[in-house]
Amino acid sequence: MTEETRKKIRKYRVPLPPPPKRKFKLTLLPEGKIFDVEPQKIPYGRHGLPGSVLDVVSSADSGLIEHTCGGVQACSTCHIYVEQGLGSCNETSEREEDYLEQTPALQLNSRLSCCCVPNGDEDVVVRVPLWNKNEVKEASH
Repeated sequence: MTEETRKKIRKYRVPLPPPPKRKFKLTLLPEGKIFDVEPQKIPYGRHGLPGSVLDVVSSADSGLIEHTCGGVQACSTCHIYVEQGLGSCNETSEREEDYLEQTPALQLNSRLSCCCVPNGDEDVVVRVPLWNKNEVKEASH
């Protein structure tokens, strides 16, 4: 394991899942925004695991998915529902499961967007719960 890999694991607190193998579309609901994810451009931003839903979405607009901890798996504010393509996403880590247990309205398709890394086998559709919006922050835009 290289020193760079060790640093990334320390930062994200879990081993990094493999990046997507091919291009795919990520649709964010209820906004209806569509992101074309290209593996060679990962990481897109600086929030969440490289290639995660949060990484892709926050590169365009950091206000679309709330992420109080900055995407380092230390809260549950980036909770999403994966409505399509859940099977193409990495497995949940024990750390992610611990934080998911703290989120309201937990469902079988719940994930933290900072941890959810699709592999590119299919397009992915995620929904940000309306109750998970920071109204004060959004009203200031």
